[in-house]
Amino acid sequence: MDKTARGFRQLSVWQKSYEMTLDIYRLTRNFPKSELYGMTSQIQRAAVSIPANISEGYDRNHKKEYVQFLSIARGSLGELETLLMLAKDLGYLSGNDFCAVDAKRAETARMIQGLIRSLS
Repeated sequence: MDKTARGFRQLSVWQKSYEMTLDIYRLTRNFPKSELYGMTSQIQRAAVSIPANISEGYDRNHKKEYVQFLSIARGSLGELETLLMLAKDLGYLSGNDFCAVDAKRAETARMIQGLIRSLS
């Protein structure tokens, strides 16, 4: 892996997942207080896991480990998809907010899958 001075931050997949995580935090501010230690926390943890695993895998400096961490990030995207659907169906997210953040989630998933393919 050819690393530049900016490291993982130059990766468009990391940038997209980081932006999505910020969006998730903004959206979950409006969730019911009764969900603070439930769904709100779980959605935030799943979202944070995505850019965190991309960056950790990148900095491991071994292709096999990088692919493993990308796979973990991909799993977190699946978890996030389910949680976002639940939040929408429970009325915690509007349809528009759900569509916007889910589009970013789907794009991030495609980018991670493409990166895994290119490294394998």
